[in-house]
Amino acid sequence: MKCFVYRSERRADTYLYLPRADDFSTVPEALMRLFGKASLALEFELTPARKLAQAEPRQVMESLREQGFYLQMPPANETLI
Repeated sequence: MKCFVYRSERRADTYLYLPRADDFSTVPEALMRLFGKASLALEFELTPARKLAQAEPRQVMESLREQGFYLQMPPANETLI
């Protein structure tokens, strides 16, 4: 499955995965307002075996098929005591 990843220019470490280049039609308008301007970060072939830095490939693929997009947020900061 082809995958296009866009970086949010408004929110650090926030990425939007899409199955088609520059097609934001499946992304809710409210999310796009929060996401801000999107710039293409990379494009690749997504497979179940592909390693992703912060997501499970099967989960991303399922979200792309069902919702038409996948939103990757920055990891939560853990407080060390």
